[in-house]
Amino acid sequence: MNRIALIGAGPSGLAGARALSLAGIPFDGFEAGPDVGGLWNIDNPRSTMYESAHLISSRTTTEFAEFPMTSTADYPSHRELLDYFRAYADAFGLRERFRLETRVTDVSPLPGKGGDGSRAPGWRVTVVTADGETTTSDYSGVILANGTLAEPKVPSFRGTFTGEIMHTSAYKSAKVFDGKRVLVIGAGNSGCDIAVDAVHHAASVDLSVRRGYYFVPRYLFGRPSDTLNQGRPLPARIKQFIDARVLRAFTGDPVRFGFPKPDYRIYESHPIVNTMVLNHLGQGDLRVVPDIDRFDGSTVHFADGSSGAYDLIMLATGYTLDYPFVDRAHLNWTTASPRLFLNIFPPSFNGLYVLGMIEASGIGWQGRYEQAELIAAYLAADAEAPEHATRFRRRADDPWPDLTGGYRYLGLDRMSYYVNKDAYRRTMKRLLATLPAAAGQGTASRASSAALVSSTPAATSTPDEGGRA
Repeated sequence: MNRIALIGAGPSGLAGARALSLAGIPFDGFEAGPDVGGLWNIDNPRSTMYESAHLISSRTTTEFAEFPMTSTADYPSHRELLDYFRAYADAFGLRERFRLETRVTDVSPLPGKGGDGSRAPGWRVTVVTADGETTTSDYSGVILANGTLAEPKVPSFRGTFTGEIMHTSAYKSAKVFDGKRVLVIGAGNSGCDIAVDAVHHAASVDLSVRRGYYFVPRYLFGRPSDTLNQGRPLPARIKQFIDARVLRAFTGDPVRFGFPKPDYRIYESHPIVNTMVLNHLGQGDLRVVPDIDRFDGSTVHFADGSSGAYDLIMLATGYTLDYPFVDRAHLNWTTASPRLFLNIFPPSFNGLYVLGMIEASGIGWQGRYEQAELIAAYLAADAEAPEHATRFRRRADDPWPDLTGGYRYLGLDRMSYYVNKDAYRRTMKRLLATLPAAAGQGTASRASSAALVSSTPAATSTPDEGGRA
């Protein structure tokens, strides 16, 4: 039973499979979809991708370090990214490590042990295959890498809307807007992308917002904006002071386009990497409206007393964390998100590990891979050098490291697992060095990259029409 179950074959799951393989740790992978790639596979029934979606972080800050993309696009499309993940899986023999079209339905501690949240000696995993067959297997540990952007967050509103209501998770093509009066609720990155899509098809487009936002252009000084100042992080307050003024010079004040003034400093919430929405606001193609008060048939009443009539409401209201196959108590989940050491380990170290439950501007898939490296190193130490694994666990009894980098993130549910990439990666590197089983793993990873860079298949570039992280 000294085997790990790995749930999910999106970017985080593939990172987990790669790290476990390098460490020589046996595992079984499970993926509900028909192929690797997770949400980036638009044909995956659980995908939240849409036709115009592109990265909102640039290629070089997002890719796996040992497997650079060969795309020439700075912000590749979802189709290029799916090709990239397939190539990554094939290059390292990861695809065959996953049972595709196999959905995990239950993860429970073995009977009689670990039910109180203490270290469990094993976990029973129940899965259902595409043909409906149910099987169970026992594992010494389970890595949850099924993603954070699959379960739509659907708020409740007063009254009844008689038109069509759609969440962005179901949105695929802008044709759905043809000739309609559209209200987009929520101005995150997806909401702004979709509003820009809609102006080319809809009769009218309004964007309902509750708070102000900072808008970051994709390019600054002729370079992808997130590639500036790489490797030389500034103190939080200095970076906020400088960047807020640079953005004001490039994009102007979003308040003049109808957005509320932000009640927080830049980077204390995720910025909007889409200035095209400001262009369309300036052209009168769409307008900003206040928060929702109530629905009344086809009429939507807003908090300032104004109203409008609509045919379709698009809910760009985000997603909620969803690990539906495991009891929340096992994940120390008592607030908006599981409270985990390094966003990975339940403090009881019960044999569950969460991979990919981090949000941070610029952390990319390499940041997820570094999480996977740490999990693999801990598992190897637990098996081969238990005294080092014990010392690692004791670190969770001390005050946990500050992962904010000095930023005061908004106290929102969606920000509850937000970290600063520099603070987080420094901490990961420091703790990885305490686990002797990690020795050589990073070296092996880097050594393999030279032979693979030239063999990564090129992907087809498409026009940059919008973005998504």
